[in-house]
Parts: sequence; C-alpha cells; structure tokens
Amino acid sequence: MATLNLLFPITTTTTSPFLNTSSPLFHAPFTLKPNKPLSLTTTRAIDAHDFLGDFGARDPFPAELESKFGEKVLGNKDTEHKILIPNISALSLSQQQCSPISPLHSPLSHDDAHKLIRKVVGWRLLQEGGLKLQCLWKLRDYKSGVELINRIFKVVEAEGHFPNIHLEQPNQVRAELWTASIGGLSMNDFIVAAKIDQIKTSDLVPRKRVWA
Repeated sequence: MATLNLLFPITTTTTSPFLNTSSPLFHAPFTLKPNKPLSLTTTRAIDAHDFLGDFGARDPFPAELESKFGEKVLGNKDTEHKILIPNISALSLSQQQCSPISPLHSPLSHDDAHKLIRKVVGWRLLQEGGLKLQCLWKLRDYKSGVELINRIFKVVEAEGHFPNIHLEQPNQVRAELWTASIGGLSMNDFIVAAKIDQIKTSDLVPRKRVWA
C-alpha cells in the first residue's frame, strides 16, 4: 500500500495520481474550513505493474543479488539452444519419404502391421499371398473414379512406389499396396497409404441427401 499525506485546503494547482477530487466517487468525510490546514491520509493499492515494471525480464533486486540466487539455479547459463530436425520416428507417416527396399529385407510382422494400420484411414489388412493394404472408394460416377486415380498418381509418382489400382464399374476404385520384392508389407506401403489419405475426395463422393 502507498500512503500520501495531503494538506487542505486543496487548490487547483494541487495534483496527485492517488486522489481524484473531481470524481463523483470521491467523498470527503469532513467539513472543510477556510484557511485551516487539515491533514488527510489516503491509501492506494499498488499494482504489480507499478512494483515490477512491464511484463518480461527485470533487473534483480539488491536483496536478490546479495543472496546469490543465480548461483543456485540448476542448469548451465551458457547452454546453447539449437533447433533440431525431428527424427524419422517423430514425423507422421505422410511426412516421411519412401526409401529403397532390398529383396533381402524382411517384411513387416503381423504385430507391426496391426500397429501401423491404426495410422492410416480407410485402409485394411488383407492376407493374400502375404499381407497387403487395401482401400475402397465409393464415388459419384465413373468420371469421378478416373479423376481420383489421376490424383493418386500425382501423389505417389514422387515416391516411386505405386499401388495396384482398379477402376471397377460402375463407380468404385480399389487400391492395394504391398512390396512385391519382399513378399509382404514394408514401411513404404504405409507411407504411401498415408499420403493417399491426404488427397481431397469430398468433391468426388456421392452427395448426401438432405430431407426437408
């Protein structure tokens, strides 16, 4: 709290940041008498802004310097802060890139495949001469199916890992992913599936009927 002593009578030249005598909220609980000094003590709470200054860093108080508080802080004040690039495991599947797979590479196990299938939307595991990924799209018409295939091709072309795509009458597209060289699934299959998931299809699927 801050204390301010004032002498009355108050003249127009008297200013104070603590007391606004023109405010309708100001009521003096006394009667002023001309030419008679009167002492008044008024208090005002000090905001944290007044006490500490602006938000952010501030200079330490003398008592803090005397306590040598800086020497008690854990860590290294000279630590260099570096921005690290996330490793592969920290990136989502759609952000990763396909890598060459050696024919000697073992396919993903059933356990690993069942964990990864949760990260791709609309795909399911298919056991057909080895594990495969399969996804079906019900589209508005045959032309929409052709457009979807073109969009898929543009996405997977840069990865060099292509799904087996079937355009089935009248309006269905079926895509299957697997790595033939190892006879099963690899990370490349899930990466491509995740990238395909990012393709916009809302303008290709049948419009929902709205009943009045």
